[in-house]
Amino acid sequence: MGLMDALFGNGSVPERGAGRGGVYANVTMTVGNTPVVKISEKLAPAGREVYAKCEYFNPLSSVKDRLAVAIIEDAEAKGLLKPGDTVVEATSGNTGIAIAMVCAQRGYKAVIIMAEPFSVERRRLMRMLGAKVIITPKAGKGTGMVRKAEELCAKHGWFLAHQFENEANWKFHEATTGPEILNDFKGKTLTHWVTGYGTGGTYHGAGKAIKAAKPDVKIVLAEPEAAPLLKSGVKTERNPDGSPLDTHPAFTSHPIQGWTPDFIPKVLEDAPPLHDELFMVPGAEAVKTAKALAANEGILTGISGGGTMYTALEVAKLAPEGSVVLAMLPDTGERYLSTPLFAPIEADMNEAELEIAKSTPSFLLIPGEEPVLQAA
Repeated sequence: MGLMDALFGNGSVPERGAGRGGVYANVTMTVGNTPVVKISEKLAPAGREVYAKCEYFNPLSSVKDRLAVAIIEDAEAKGLLKPGDTVVEATSGNTGIAIAMVCAQRGYKAVIIMAEPFSVERRRLMRMLGAKVIITPKAGKGTGMVRKAEELCAKHGWFLAHQFENEANWKFHEATTGPEILNDFKGKTLTHWVTGYGTGGTYHGAGKAIKAAKPDVKIVLAEPEAAPLLKSGVKTERNPDGSPLDTHPAFTSHPIQGWTPDFIPKVLEDAPPLHDELFMVPGAEAVKTAKALAANEGILTGISGGGTMYTALEVAKLAPEGSVVLAMLPDTGERYLSTPLFAPIEADMNEAELEIAKSTPSFLLIPGEEPVLQAA
């Protein structure tokens, strides 16, 4: 194996220095075509191959960039948006960031509704992109932020993106995410595809494309152990527009931000039966696996990515030898600085770091001591 094969895997991806062969008209054109990366034997079980589709390579670092482009371009094509209009969405953060990006590029205003528990860095990112961010009480859960978004649109005549109900969401994944996976595994084995769900767009659209082309691929859908909405078998009661009427009885709070709101999204419920297995993910394992990906693979993904990869690794352990498992990593770990993912990680130097610092005499910053520049 040559150096380039070792670096780039199979020789079918562009080498460094090749560029992209052209320039983009605007940032929204860079959405999609995210890379698939092999997980090493440090984490993958022997005799099986595990891969990650790294959606944090999208311009605003999450899979929701696809959704935002899909919904806004669909609304433009239908004449539902005109210059200067306001786009509204209820979100755990990534969709809001993506919508704020597209609105900034297109010249729309963005108002994002976000429930209190979600990470504060997401609020700041949306505001940096020019969006107004409205925070709703924790007790209202996901349905509360949806109600607030509906109220604001009814009051002001704004456009509601309806990410949980909008068909443009899953259709974009059917046209992009699914074909990307199929093209990247063209001529190669793929036995399992693993995803969680937030709106259900990735599962519905990419899953449909994968099953149509490779019906033998087993689809594994992951769900938080603390919020087994699909496992319960109880459907979400809906308003006439498809939005949830109330909180699902099986929902309890969980740490996997972006996964499984307190209702079953209509985009997910409308999907044909695509998955071969429903897998329950403990929150602590999702956090642990995200940390393991960072420490062992250099892959910085969020808690949802940790949950998907935990599922993929567990599936691989039980799959026949030679199995090839692909997991979706929805976003970057940088979205989680104020969450349990980073809670044990201190900003200040720990004891091991202080020992390294003190191993040479100059430029020391030791707690409780005067700073040292040049040693005497």
